[in-house]
Amino acid sequence: MKKPFEEYPKFYLYKRIVQTKLFIDSHYAEKIDLNTIADEAYFSKFHFIRLFKNIYGKTPHQYLTKVRIEKAQEFLQKNHSITDVCFMVGFDSLSSFTGLFKRIVKHSPSVYQRQFFQRLEQIKDVPLGFIPNCFAENKGWTQNSNFQEEQ
Repeated sequence: MKKPFEEYPKFYLYKRIVQTKLFIDSHYAEKIDLNTIADEAYFSKFHFIRLFKNIYGKTPHQYLTKVRIEKAQEFLQKNHSITDVCFMVGFDSLSSFTGLFKRIVKHSPSVYQRQFFQRLEQIKDVPLGFIPNCFAENKGWTQNSNFQEEQ
């Protein structure tokens, strides 16, 4: 006897899972939970978790966290305050946001943001240091050359 979900073509099931991924991508900053996301796909939450993980290699919660942290990195690069970023990406607690960010990115939000802007300054000060040597040599930028004049 076929299970109920086996009656649908696989592309239909896949389409529903993709729609939930797009839902997460669009609503990451909102208070969405597993039930909300599974309802969006019209699956039981346990079946939904299994299908989502099978397709994307992460549970819906892991994927939501990944999206939120990536968006947080983008906002930090635009010089938003850490507190603002925390709430902009859907976290309720600054300490849980900071801890999760540090666990995933390997740096706290403040260190990440500071290092990002330091790197931008370094690129302005020494642009040749950020160009692969083989490319710079090919262009003649490394042999007694003032890179700034070559531009």
